Amino acid sequence: QVQLVESGGGLVQAGGSLRLSCAASGRSFTIRGMAWFRQAPGKEREFVAAIHWSTSSTNYADSVRGRFTISRDNAKNTVFLQMNSLKPEDTAVYYCATRVESRASVPGYHYWGQGTQVTVSS
Repeated sequence: QVQLVESGGGLVQAGGSLRLSCAASGRSFTIRGMAWFRQAPGKEREFVAAIHWSTSSTNYADSVRGRFTISRDNAKNTVFLQMNSLKPEDTAVYYCATRVESRASVPGYHYWGQGTQVTVSS
């Protein structure tokens, strides 16, 4: 079992920045990749960004590319999401998720955090 704990959410004005963190913990796990998703009120959860753990290759949703940056700290099993030039439409609950080696045959992300609220005021 892997536990994910997000932090760093909050209230910010449009044009501002926030940095989210997500730390993974548990027994004997190897991360293949981590990602951020978000869900706004009344909308479905959507992909934001992902990072491959060994290669550091990244992928972004078109809506955040150029404004958000995903990065990781291998030693701390932590992923970050630096969010700049925030817009009111970025308001959502942000979730981190991870894929682990032991469940590599199972598609999708295997473990999810509890979410952290990001609110961008206009």
